[in-house]
Amino acid sequence: MLQKDTAHSTTQSDQGQDHAQEHQGNLLGPLLCWAVVFADIGTSVYYVPGILYQTVQGLAGFFVFLTMSVFVLLTLKYTEVTHRFPQGGGVVTVAAQALNPWFGALGGMFILVDYFLTAAISCLSGIIYVSVIFPGITPYVLWITIGILILLGLLNWVGVSESARVSLVGAVVAFVSDIAILVTVFTHISFGSFLALIPRMFTGHTLTFYALLTGFAGSFLAFSGLESISQLSPVMKQPHKKVAGLAMLMVILTVGLTSPLLTMLSTLLLPGAAGNDIQSAQIISLLGGLYGGPVLQTEIAISAGALLVFASNTAIIGAYHVFMALSKMEFLPGIILQRNKLRNTPHFSILLATLIPIFILIAVLGNINVLGDMYAFGLLGAFSLTCVGLDIVRVREWRRSRAERANAGTQIHLLHDEESQGTSYGENEGLAPLNIQAQAKDPANNGHGIEVLPDKGPGLWFKINVILGIITTVLVITAWSTNLVTKLLATAFGGSVTLLGMGIAYLNYTRQHKKNTVMVTKVLTNLDYRVPNSATAILTTTQQENEAVIHAAIHSAEADRPLVFLYLSTRPPRDTAPQLMEIIDPYLDDAQARVYFGLAEGLALKAQIPRPTYIYLWRPQATMEQVWRTIRPYDTIVSTEDDELFKDINPDRIRYEITPNGKVAHLIKYW
Repeated sequence: MLQKDTAHSTTQSDQGQDHAQEHQGNLLGPLLCWAVVFADIGTSVYYVPGILYQTVQGLAGFFVFLTMSVFVLLTLKYTEVTHRFPQGGGVVTVAAQALNPWFGALGGMFILVDYFLTAAISCLSGIIYVSVIFPGITPYVLWITIGILILLGLLNWVGVSESARVSLVGAVVAFVSDIAILVTVFTHISFGSFLALIPRMFTGHTLTFYALLTGFAGSFLAFSGLESISQLSPVMKQPHKKVAGLAMLMVILTVGLTSPLLTMLSTLLLPGAAGNDIQSAQIISLLGGLYGGPVLQTEIAISAGALLVFASNTAIIGAYHVFMALSKMEFLPGIILQRNKLRNTPHFSILLATLIPIFILIAVLGNINVLGDMYAFGLLGAFSLTCVGLDIVRVREWRRSRAERANAGTQIHLLHDEESQGTSYGENEGLAPLNIQAQAKDPANNGHGIEVLPDKGPGLWFKINVILGIITTVLVITAWSTNLVTKLLATAFGGSVTLLGMGIAYLNYTRQHKKNTVMVTKVLTNLDYRVPNSATAILTTTQQENEAVIHAAIHSAEADRPLVFLYLSTRPPRDTAPQLMEIIDPYLDDAQARVYFGLAEGLALKAQIPRPTYIYLWRPQATMEQVWRTIRPYDTIVSTEDDELFKDINPDRIRYEITPNGKVAHLIKYW
């Protein structure tokens, strides 16, 4: 029996390594990550100058320059999000892990509002740019846009996945085209003439505090698309920190070189076009035509149109993956996850992600300036919640590190005492990395008694990051708060969609709660944590008496003893490469684990037990002995049906318990 299990585990482990090596070739390096992000952010410059001109006139370029500084600070935070939350999900994952699942749902609603408007405004703007070449389609722009969105929805239903290499071609063409415009303009105007444009921005404008605040808040639209870097974590090469850092450096350089200058030049050199409802959405192409002639104007119109439609498709993909993530978290109905038998694509998610932007376009009659006014709510809401969540994670880490250093001397002394009494700490116990260091309790774990590895303490750069991060959060929340007041249409639309979504989430949650199951999203997925003196219930994929183990753990829970539910999964490794924008979370993808953890959480809440700790592990990567010696529980609660799994555990005594759901064993150990 043991040999058979070992062989099976080895085979699965080898399969996992084979799949990992196969997928590694499909992962994205810094260049491709830059391409995906720039293909999203870089499209904003095609319609933002005209939209900003409607509210701030010639100051549009100034405000984009001003907001660029906050954009740089934001890139630092989003770079960190990619390696702290490698499963992807962006604001959904950050908010759920740092705050609680409901904030994750709220973040999901914010980013969905952003994706809906991105799909609508990008596709509409793309067709408007094409109308530069074919003026005859101008009266039918709205209906052509709707037709393109339907086509994009059908392509996603068929399963035509978006490629980062296609993004690379589009991003390079867009960047080269932008540079071509800048070079052409600067060959026609002298440097002195360019400098003269700077005071011209402020002519006739008084920069009051209110004007500065509203202009600063409104110009964040120029940097929509930054959130896409956090969605790329599952398809990003390791190490995430380095890859994302290089990619975002390239984004800063390319966006910083093109967006502020093109906004400034287009609105100041073509004020008539900037104030026109149609031409304001073609203004970059018209700028190229003014100084580069019809050839450059046509090239810009074609490349801009194609890239904008591509950005619209990216938004649709991002939206339906968020729908699926929220459904797996049980905030949205399970029907969202259904896949069609013909193409195995999530047709209901794709349908929603496609139809909602179409309804928005029809509601505003294809007015791009109205869409621009509606944009601010979701974009800045997602930015704000991500920033707050990451700040909380950083501050908790700082506090924990300080507590570890304060207690390190005491803990080392205790370890030495244990060693002098004959306790063995070495490789034979499989925990050398844990045991050779002092342990300290985490003050931010809600009293669970989780012990974590101490580090060397936060360095200077970490402290600077924390301070800069808080400053960034304040600036972003200030911009969002300003737009909530000054852009009432955005607040009304975004607020309505968010309230509707949260209402559906509440109803779905309530329905699950009545079944004594509650979705658990704060789940540990590694063995870096120790929960000494705990009662640890072991659940497995094949175990028939998981419910018995759960009920026994709840029944025997003590107020001063942390409760842990650990699920050992033997699910086969994923055999397909992750798609762009897909959220890859082994726990959320394991429906059986979610059911058992949900049952445990529901019963714990009903019994008024402090929130347990949940750990999800893939069994071939962690033996039961390693798990047991790492967590070091006082009471290990197991089913009596799988003796082979627990044969290497050496408890001091065993107590059996008969439950209505089956027989379980309590393996007691005095560490």
